[in-house]
Amino acid sequence: MEAIRYELIKTCKQSGARLGRLHTPHGVIDTPIFMPVGTQATVKSMTPEELKEMEAKIILSNTYHLFLRPGHKLVEKAGGLHKFMNWDRAILTDSGGFQVFSLGDLRKITEEGVLFRSHLDGSKQFLSPEIAIGVQNSLGADIIMSFDECTPYPADHSYTKHSMERTTRWAKRGKDAHKYPDRQALFGIVQGGMYKELRYESAMQLQEIDFPGYSIGGLSVGEPKGMMREILSHTTRFLPKDKPRYLMGVGTPDDLIDGVILGVDMFDCVLPTRIARNGTAMTSRGRLVVRNATYMEDFSKLDENCDCYTCRNYSRAYLRHLVKTDEILGARLISYHNLYFLLNLMKKIREAIMEDRLLDFKKEFFESYGYEKNF
Repeated sequence: MEAIRYELIKTCKQSGARLGRLHTPHGVIDTPIFMPVGTQATVKSMTPEELKEMEAKIILSNTYHLFLRPGHKLVEKAGGLHKFMNWDRAILTDSGGFQVFSLGDLRKITEEGVLFRSHLDGSKQFLSPEIAIGVQNSLGADIIMSFDECTPYPADHSYTKHSMERTTRWAKRGKDAHKYPDRQALFGIVQGGMYKELRYESAMQLQEIDFPGYSIGGLSVGEPKGMMREILSHTTRFLPKDKPRYLMGVGTPDDLIDGVILGVDMFDCVLPTRIARNGTAMTSRGRLVVRNATYMEDFSKLDENCDCYTCRNYSRAYLRHLVKTDEILGARLISYHNLYFLLNLMKKIREAIMEDRLLDFKKEFFESYGYEKNF
């Protein structure tokens, strides 16, 4: 028995986008879906109850950070990540690969794994495919990730090919080390940089290993948006139709809509809570920088088209005051709004797919949001 099952409900006649259901050990998730990021076993400043209010069905936590602190064995002793953080819905953990490879000179890559220095105290640490999977087995997430190298941009063909092939070998090692395939679904991660033939090779090689789902990594790492969409479009066409597809680290509204049109089912990004802490809100009219002086006496809500808790109860003027005085409540209220905005956007996308009008929805949304695009 596989830990998860993907059910394709409908394909949009207008756009080709997929509407589905992902059956997990901790509930059924309507897709396409955005996953709030809870890096250190918490979505920053949000309680689990608030995430449920905004209808979050699955959240993401980070293997690298939990490996270093408080340690996966402590989480396992607490009964696993669900009990540790009081979250009874689905959880996805990434492999820690992206964080390790972001350390630059603080890490050394070998065929066996990666030797690195902790960003916390400089101590020497080591992650291999087997260790990364073992950590995730201890954490107990519903969906876990293969250990991979997130190829930087730009990277030449030779380096990218070598990196992609090692990622494939690591994926096989990780699958062989996986202890609980009946209750934790291990995804393979498609790499290959900006080279179409390498993306094809990666997708084919991972399918030979056979995973219950496939992630697309190494995009939104600095490349132009047009290039990202071209590579994404090329990659999804080679992935199985009966398994979920997860685009890692992508969360702007335009990328979410275009990603869905290109066949993606799952997304995650730290963006909504990160910009909230800087006083920026996502609205149906585009980004709104709350700290700007123009909102000092603006007693309207953040977004006239939003009915989230923040918009029902607080004005732009009050939120600006909180941000300017560095009050924690400001970050909390804007984070709530931004997460609600993206989760609600995905709900509208699902409705548009069901009604075969996703391209029309895209045009209407982009015109309201302020994107200058050719449709």
